[in-house]
Amino acid sequence: MKTIKGPAIFLAQFAGDAAPFNSLEAIADWVAALGYKGVQIPSWDARLFDLDRGASSQDYCDEISGMLAEKGLVITELSTHLQGQLVAVHPAYDAQFDGFAAPAVRGNPVARQAWAVDQVKKAAIASRRLGLNAHASFSGALAWPYFYPWPQRPAGLVEDAFDELARRWTPILDHFDEQGVDIGFEIHPGEDLHDGVTFEMFLDRVGNHPRANILYDPSHLVLQQLDYLAFLDIYHERIKCVHIKDAEFRPNGRMGVYGGYQSWVDRPGRFRSLGDGQVNFPGIFSKLAQYDFAGWAVLEWECALKHPEQGAAEGAPFIARHIIRVTDHAFDDFAAGGADRALNRQIMGIGHE
Repeated sequence: MKTIKGPAIFLAQFAGDAAPFNSLEAIADWVAALGYKGVQIPSWDARLFDLDRGASSQDYCDEISGMLAEKGLVITELSTHLQGQLVAVHPAYDAQFDGFAAPAVRGNPVARQAWAVDQVKKAAIASRRLGLNAHASFSGALAWPYFYPWPQRPAGLVEDAFDELARRWTPILDHFDEQGVDIGFEIHPGEDLHDGVTFEMFLDRVGNHPRANILYDPSHLVLQQLDYLAFLDIYHERIKCVHIKDAEFRPNGRMGVYGGYQSWVDRPGRFRSLGDGQVNFPGIFSKLAQYDFAGWAVLEWECALKHPEQGAAEGAPFIARHIIRVTDHAFDDFAAGGADRALNRQIMGIGHE
């Protein structure tokens, strides 16, 4: 068995224009002082990482890795959540997602999609230069507006949407394979890959591609009332990235899973800081240990109530406390009798017939 690595932290929710959140070096000092050992870097934020340079320059990647190493940190994964989202955008969300793209391609869905594909491919190269073997992203969505079957969906609509999603992602997955890097698609509402079944639908259409994998985040499974521990049992071989994020679901007589268009504070399903929600983290870390997950436990901080700096400060010791140092021997070895095949046969009565 393997001991999961951590604690690490996703920097996307903390990057900003004020120090120490406005440069990778400064934010690295901050997270190292909190006890983190790794950082997951959002590749779209040039204050933290220049993706073009990362894809083209080994020296740049070595400088970034060296600077972090001096602070006791490593990069766990690069993330292209925002760029991956733009690989597939339904027209209903066109205006809302346009701001994720570079200014030069906004207002032009075809150019924006091409830019997104190029960005994700560059992240594969940069990941390889950084010595990483996994990458975090979103799948994007073409079928999401139709997740509730009213009005009745035209026959084949969902199938056609997934066919197209697979057509767009297959060459990207091939590119990641060339770089030796897995994509962990975050299973996330709003994406076509939002539960186990939809991941399977996609996986089937990309020919069980070895680089098409999962970023596991239990919070998104809690909010849709999916069994997040059984999910690990079913999909552990495909889970390459993990977000450690808490959530709670408290339905009432007025609202349930859909949330009644309410704010995050007032919805029955809410993201919470670690330890403030309902997620069974001992159960999750036990299964990750059982299934030899070799990656990082990465805090993704999102909470409707708590300040992010408090959440970050509490997150490192919370994760460290839950990481299981796996055993290198059986607990009952003290009572072992050694290996003796003759004795085994005697015990079973073999050879005495």
